[in-house]
Amino acid sequence: MKQGTQGSAATGDAVTGPAAAGRFRVPAQPTGPTGATGVTGADIDRERDRRDRPSCADGGGVRGEHTHSEPAPPRTRPVVQRSSVRGQVLDALRTALVTGDLRPGEVYSAPVLAERFGVSATPVREAMQQLTLEGAVEVVPNRGFRVVERGARELAELAEVRALIEVPVVMRLARTVPAERWAELRPLAEATVRAASSGCRVTYAEADRAFHRAVLALDGNEQLVRVAEDLHRRAQWPLVGGVSGGRGRAELVADAHEHTALLDALIAGDVDVVRSLVGEHFDGAV
Repeated sequence: MKQGTQGSAATGDAVTGPAAAGRFRVPAQPTGPTGATGVTGADIDRERDRRDRPSCADGGGVRGEHTHSEPAPPRTRPVVQRSSVRGQVLDALRTALVTGDLRPGEVYSAPVLAERFGVSATPVREAMQQLTLEGAVEVVPNRGFRVVERGARELAELAEVRALIEVPVVMRLARTVPAERWAELRPLAEATVRAASSGCRVTYAEADRAFHRAVLALDGNEQLVRVAEDLHRRAQWPLVGGVSGGRGRAELVADAHEHTALLDALIAGDVDVVRSLVGEHFDGAV
């Protein structure tokens, strides 16, 4: 893919990359209490915070990078809570991956991204190193970080692995978790439907992960939840060409309604319907 114009080096990274890093922002951190692996209301609070926070349609954030031949566009520096700069930058970069503002195949330097966020390059490098471990980006020596290009085959492989992990757990939980515990997840399932209807991929990605995380948390295995969350997040990154998983609003809405149908079957204790729905859900993720 087309690479950006290379500039001068700065603290190990050349000011390179494409001419636009997108309108991503450093989001506010959730202020609610951190819950245990059970459904304690933290996910519901997170959904409320997310619903109140601007995302796809806010028009805020920072203009993209500029070339040496044009003046820097006016920008409003995002407000950053200094106690958790790295975490906020990481959240903003993950959002930019889902929206496609960080484009597959393009190289981005830490100093340029840091300027856009209004922070030093250090937390940006640290966040990018975390994304490297997650497989989202790769290091380009003396230039920065390249967003990994992903194809349909990788997405299908992720869906297969997710199914191998999540389906047996959900089936076990379907036989052991009482109906009232499943009913507690209703707000999260409904939140995915609202998010899908909005057409905002970022909002839906977060709501989707929150619902799956809450379901798996009923198993009480924290390691399982972490592994499944990582796979789920990776499955939400866009393919080459842009759209996350190749799915538009209609597909997201259908996916979200599978959550509510699955929850209805779990509350009813209908194991056969649960088995059918959970299989279809992961088939649709391919």
